[in-house]
Amino acid sequence: MNFIDGQPIFVQIAERLGDEIVSGAYPPETRVPGVREYAALLEVNVNTVVKAYELLARQGIIFPKRGMGYYVAAEAPELVREERRRHFLQHTLPQVFRQMRLLGIPVEDVVKAYEADSHGKEEQP
Repeated sequence: MNFIDGQPIFVQIAERLGDEIVSGAYPPETRVPGVREYAALLEVNVNTVVKAYELLARQGIIFPKRGMGYYVAAEAPELVREERRRHFLQHTLPQVFRQMRLLGIPVEDVVKAYEADSHGKEEQP
């Protein structure tokens, strides 16, 4: 995994696991890889994965079963999507609007680009 500067690695790992949950790689009520297994896969320290799992557990996305590891919560895919929508609307979109104003990009150009990018692609849930 290639990590981005400026964002804690454990947060990036939590986002990756969130992506995998939303994509269906780990459906609700199934076990996610153990912390050691995931750490080996990503080539990071086990403690970093522990922090990522604890973050996801606090958010209600995964939950521990004593002696069995972590499992995906029933509502996890929607929780991940909802949190990402909130972040996008509150943080990302205002930055996009600011850049559009600075560069003089009309909304119509963005709509055309979106439609061109979406052409032929299936709708994402």
